[in-house]
Amino acid sequence: MSPKTVFRSDKKALRFVEPETLANAFLHSESRKVDKSGCISFMGKKYEVGLPFIGMTVEVVYDPAHITELTIEYEGHTPWKVRELVIGERAGKRPPLPEHLQSQQADSSRLLTAAEEKNRKRNERKAPAISYRMVRKEGVGDV
Repeated sequence: MSPKTVFRSDKKALRFVEPETLANAFLHSESRKVDKSGCISFMGKKYEVGLPFIGMTVEVVYDPAHITELTIEYEGHTPWKVRELVIGERAGKRPPLPEHLQSQQADSSRLLTAAEEKNRKRNERKAPAISYRMVRKEGVGDV
């Protein structure tokens, strides 16, 4: 008998597998370590897993044809789905600094200028030396 004839002559009712069970049978799985920001890197994209899992290794269950949504499994937790991390407009490139905050060409040394000023003030405070040679005594020239 041919396989077709045997198949059609079988009296048992056909059992069909549920689509979800069939889809889960062909999913792929990989391990990933969660970084210090609570994210994993998967196929060149970032996915936010959660802060409680920082430093832990999680299982990533995915369909290779559809990686916009992944299922994350970790021991003791029910599996959950994560989506690709979308970085908003405020996380773009940093705007340039205003001109007054940018580095400028120095035409003199601030350290040397401060040292000169300090030396000038020190010299002003210094009392002039007194010479007693020039002091004349009244009266007799002998002591």
